[in-house]
Amino acid sequence: MDTPTLKKLYPFESNWLDLNGRRYHYLDEGPRDAPAVVMLHGNPTWSFYYRHLIPPISRTHRVIVPDHMGCGLSDKPQDYPYTLDQHIRNVEALLDHLQLKDITLVVHDWGGVIGMGYATRHPDNIDRFVIFNTAAFVLPLIPKRIRMCRPDRFGGVLVRGFNAFAGLAVYMASRHPDRMTAEVRAGYIAPYNSWDNRIAVHRFVQDIPLEDDHPTRPVLVEIEAGLAQFQQHPILIMWGGKDFCFDDHFLAEWQRRFPNAETHRFADAGHYVVEDAHERIIPLLQEFLSS
Repeated sequence: MDTPTLKKLYPFESNWLDLNGRRYHYLDEGPRDAPAVVMLHGNPTWSFYYRHLIPPISRTHRVIVPDHMGCGLSDKPQDYPYTLDQHIRNVEALLDHLQLKDITLVVHDWGGVIGMGYATRHPDNIDRFVIFNTAAFVLPLIPKRIRMCRPDRFGGVLVRGFNAFAGLAVYMASRHPDRMTAEVRAGYIAPYNSWDNRIAVHRFVQDIPLEDDHPTRPVLVEIEAGLAQFQQHPILIMWGGKDFCFDDHFLAEWQRRFPNAETHRFADAGHYVVEDAHERIIPLLQEFLSS
C-alpha cells in the first residue's frame, strides 16, 4: 500500500496501539497540547476518508483518526468479534491510552454509532460533535443492495470475493465523479485487496441490527437512549443531500433530537460528503471549532 501515489494523497505518520496482540492503527496529527478532535470513519472507508480535513484542522487542534479493527492499516484478524460493542471498546482503549478529554467527536457512517457509543459511556470526555451522514438510533429498512450483502455465503461471495461493497462504493457514494479519480478510488480500496482483508467490510454489514433479536440491538438501543443528554452540547451537522443510504429522513431525525444543532445540507453531495464538499466543510468546521 505504501506507493508514491498513496503517500502523496495520505502523507501522514502512522501510529499503532497494541490491543491484545492486534495492531490498531491511528493518526495523531497536530500539537499534542491542543484541543482534541477525534474523527471516526465508517464502512467501507478508513482514515483516508478524512485526509482533506486533517491538515487544516491539525494546525490548531490535535487530530486523532483511528482505523477500526479490520479496516485501513489496522490488523485484519479472521477470528475476531467485529461487533459494535467491540469497536466502541477499541475507541475507549485508544482515547484512554492518549488520555484525551474535552473531545470534539467527528463521525460518519458507522463512526456515528461507534462514536456515540463512546460518548454515552464517557459523556464527561465530550465537548462537542460534528455529524456527517450517519445514524445512532434504530434503523428503518436499509437499501436492498446493502441487505443482500448480509448472508454468510452469498454476502461473503459478493463482499469478500468480488469486493462488491468497497469496490462499488467508490462509484456510488460520491456524486462528483471528477473527485473520484483512479488514484483516489485506489486509495479507498487499497486496504481491502483480498478475501481475508475484506472481513471487517462484511462483518460491519452483518452487524447492522435489523432484527429485534440481533445481538447488537441492545447496544444500539442503549446508545439511542443516551443521546438526549447531549442536547445542550454544541453540534454541527453537515449532510450530503444525495445519499442513497443515509437520506434526508436520517437528517430529520438528528434535527428532531438536536433542534439547536447548526445544520448545513449540501444538496449536490453524496454519502461520501467529505469527498464531495470538503472545500465548503473546512471553513464551517474551523469556525465551529473556534467558537
